[in-house]
Amino acid sequence: MVRLPTAVAAGLCTPEDAKVLAGRTDPQIINESLALTIQCTATVSNMGRRLHVRNMEVKTLRSQVTILQRLLKESKKKVGEVKEENKRLKALVDSYADDLVIRSTEQSKTTNKLQKQYEKLLAEVKELTSRSIPK
Repeated sequence: MVRLPTAVAAGLCTPEDAKVLAGRTDPQIINESLALTIQCTATVSNMGRRLHVRNMEVKTLRSQVTILQRLLKESKKKVGEVKEENKRLKALVDSYADDLVIRSTEQSKTTNKLQKQYEKLLAEVKELTSRSIPK
């Protein structure tokens, strides 16, 4: 029953539809037009609600994107700070390593020198003990 006014509104009225419309009374046509208007209003209202919900979703997503962008920026800043700290620590470790190599080399030289002195003194002691001390 409501299908016919929809076809008329869409401009798809056939000659058969025109005959059916001609046989209707004014109150029938008014009621069908009113029913179509109510359906259209409900459809538009429903679309409006859907758009409002979508807009709220978009607003929420934009807010989340803003928060995530801020967190990303803060994280990148922290990563940069950690990289700088790592560079400083690496330089410090390299400095300590170089210093330890130098000290180790010096210690090895000192140990070798002391070993030679010890061997020399031991040889002197053996030589002195091998000579008999006159009584």
